[in-house]
Amino acid sequence: MPLATLVFSAQNRLWLVGAAFVTILAAVCWSYRRGPHAAVQWVCGALKITGVAALCVCLLEPLWSGQRARPGANVFAILADNSQSLQIKDSREAKSRGDALKALLNPKQGRWQAALEDNYDVRRFYFDTRLQSTPDLSELAFEGRSTALGSALRGLKERFGERPVAGVLLFTDGNSTDPASAMSDLEGLPPIYPVVIGRRSAICDAAIGQVTVNQTVFEDAPVTIEADVKALGLAGENVLAQLFDPGGRKVLEVSQRARKAEDTLAFRLQCRPEKPGVGFYRLRVGLKAELSGTNAPTVSREATLVNNTRLIPIDRGRGQHRVLYVAGRPNWEYKFLNRAVQEDPQVQLVGLIRVARREAKFDFRGRGGESSNPLFRGFGNQSREDTERYDQPVLTRSRPEPELRAGFPSTPEDLYSYEAVILDDVEAAFFTPDQAVLLQKFVSERGGGLVMLGGMECFAQGEYDRTPIGEMLPVYLDHAGRAGAPGPVRLNLEREGWLQPWARLRENEADEKARLQSMPLFQVINATREIKPGASIIATAVDEAGRHYPALATQRFGRGRTAACTIGDLWRWGMVNQETHQDLDKFWRQLVRWLVADTPRPVELTTEPGESQMVRLQVRARDKKFQPLDDATVFIEVQHLTDGATNSGSPWLRLRAEPSVEEAGLYEATYVPRGTGGYLARTAVTNAVGAEVGGAETGWTTDLAAEEFRSLQPNVSLLQELARRTGGEVISAEDLEQFARRLPSRKAPVMEAWTTPAWHTPAMLGFALACLAGEWGLRRWKGMP
Repeated sequence: MPLATLVFSAQNRLWLVGAAFVTILAAVCWSYRRGPHAAVQWVCGALKITGVAALCVCLLEPLWSGQRARPGANVFAILADNSQSLQIKDSREAKSRGDALKALLNPKQGRWQAALEDNYDVRRFYFDTRLQSTPDLSELAFEGRSTALGSALRGLKERFGERPVAGVLLFTDGNSTDPASAMSDLEGLPPIYPVVIGRRSAICDAAIGQVTVNQTVFEDAPVTIEADVKALGLAGENVLAQLFDPGGRKVLEVSQRARKAEDTLAFRLQCRPEKPGVGFYRLRVGLKAELSGTNAPTVSREATLVNNTRLIPIDRGRGQHRVLYVAGRPNWEYKFLNRAVQEDPQVQLVGLIRVARREAKFDFRGRGGESSNPLFRGFGNQSREDTERYDQPVLTRSRPEPELRAGFPSTPEDLYSYEAVILDDVEAAFFTPDQAVLLQKFVSERGGGLVMLGGMECFAQGEYDRTPIGEMLPVYLDHAGRAGAPGPVRLNLEREGWLQPWARLRENEADEKARLQSMPLFQVINATREIKPGASIIATAVDEAGRHYPALATQRFGRGRTAACTIGDLWRWGMVNQETHQDLDKFWRQLVRWLVADTPRPVELTTEPGESQMVRLQVRARDKKFQPLDDATVFIEVQHLTDGATNSGSPWLRLRAEPSVEEAGLYEATYVPRGTGGYLARTAVTNAVGAEVGGAETGWTTDLAAEEFRSLQPNVSLLQELARRTGGEVISAEDLEQFARRLPSRKAPVMEAWTTPAWHTPAMLGFALACLAGEWGLRRWKGMP
């Protein structure tokens, strides 16, 4: 608002001027007191009095006096947005917002910049991820990955310090990518005058929003990608989503029709990665009429194509999951299970099978409870466990694993090298008390998986009730009934089974129901009373009387998981035909994969997002007893993959991970991505003596422009709030020249006084003469004297 007042420099003439004005006023009133034209007389009188009053005011010598910004003493900043969001084209616009901004900042297109330079020390800046000064704003390229508006304003305040800053002319669309806290502290900022670039109108665009990746043990499609696609201005249009593997080959595509002008389309894509390890898949969306093959459209109706592509990391794991199968006798279940698992390259099944029971060769009358040969009594300091036994069982191993030479492992180092244990046709007495407790710790502390199959001498028939192993099972074993009592039974999936991908063998409900109907009847089942609290029934067995028995139940136990499969003749399933044989094989593979899905490994590498795109790399290292490894040396290597392919990456960057003070065995390092794309990380851990403990790898993606295109409409409300809180105002592009002319009259840090006469100006004299001439002309027109 103008800072000017009107003062009279000749106030000593006030009494004389006042007396003269009163005398003239009386004379005018006396001369126009009577006449034939009363209304005209009053008008003529008013004009003459007004003209005389203007002349009297000039005798008092009025002056305009005020303050204005001292030319060149104050700094004025021009701040332009250089982010990628300025590449957006508004509806029915041939040029982008950036092109419009460049034209607006061109000195040849208007005189507003010259007007500012006449009164201020003008400094020019542009910003995206950071603030940069520039002598010429014509170099804007609009390639910045984010709009750090709050950081840019704070940078201006710090850069000028105590220098007088009159204001900031801000050119942006207002779509700040700073956190909300960055815009909360505006104290100390000069007045901000935002110029909104872009307009709020209907925009045609398809953008990828939130993307989640779910990995299951469903063999046909173990990876499910769920993506929310925002469709703006595409009502009635078909939007296509395409998925490409790391090699650039199109895996699948799905199309949906947008129902309204602002619609969110939920795409669900399922795929089966062919290679283990970390792979980067590319998701692309767009108008179906514009997408073809693997190439992006050259010309599009969309506002921008930057938000149409997203890299997705998928980690299928490396190395083999070791699973120990323990059976009390050779059986057909092991035959089918072993053949099925052999087709999974990431699972190694090790079998420990008893081929002969313990049988005493001689019957000696020893002491009560003595199992060792009395002939050896008294020779040496041999304990009862170390002396020769008569009833050692005969065991066979499918693989020459050294930890199984003496039978079932007895130490954590030997057992914890496996990730899951399968028990079948083996009684509780097969395990020593220490081995039973060790197996319980294997599940609860190590995080391994345990499943008991429904063979003979399992569950209640194997006297597992009130044992450490029986405590882990998801079913109660007391009052369970004898084996095979209900048969024949038919297998049905329960509600929880329908929700678990690993328990299903078909992609849709209709095919799964048809498969269940084609399954054969089973004759042997270990009938159990009920499941334990917290357990889930995946499948039930229904007998001819309609009674239901738990057939497959699961539960969490400590850090691991356990399952009970009470049917004892699943092998019948694979004897019907080739299709059912394949179904049984698939069931075994999915069950084993479920057992080891969440099992911890000696070395694990994970990522955790931090502030400002920072990524925290975390390595958890454990020894052979799966205790935290505190004295390890951990290095992490990171590679940036520009397009998600391993053959197009930058050199590996080596980081040293430091021990965490919050968790034992945890080592951390931080990494700040500098570009958009996929990132592959791998680690190697060595213990205190330099021996390698293990390694791991992981991957993540960074889309630095994702937040930049979260909103395509200008954020006018943010800019209005910014102007209000700093004492500025929103300026339209059309009013820039007018704003530059009146800006010096606004309050500034450095001001100067100014005065200008208002009495001997042509306007004042012309006004007085116009009033007197108007009075004379009106009298002549009406024929008055």
